[in-house]
Amino acid sequence: MDAGFRKQLEENGADVDMTLKRFMGNEAIYMKFIMKFLDDKSYASIKENLEKNNYEEVFKSAHTLKGVTANLGLDPINAAASDLCELLRGKQEPDVDTGKVKELWEQLEEAYGRFQKILMENKQ
Repeated sequence: MDAGFRKQLEENGADVDMTLKRFMGNEAIYMKFIMKFLDDKSYASIKENLEKNNYEEVFKSAHTLKGVTANLGLDPINAAASDLCELLRGKQEPDVDTGKVKELWEQLEEAYGRFQKILMENKQ
């Protein structure tokens, strides 16, 4: 892994050391999987379903994104996805705090955008 890429990840809140341990220290495998994150559809699904007020599907996609980002050590995205999951867990549309959903979506959008940019800049 390029030192500059690692520094960008860490400065933006990624836990590279812990994640590399999860990948048994194999940077090549880590790089393969973190770059595959560019193809993950969970974020797009959250956005699409928020527009439809389909909170059950937002929950499912946020839960998937939470798991993926936990495995990749992308902690800021993981935290926002986790908070969104917890807010929506077991709730039907009338019970959803839409103001809080909007706030969490903005946090998720910002963190996701930062890491997408970093990954695109370092894509080989």
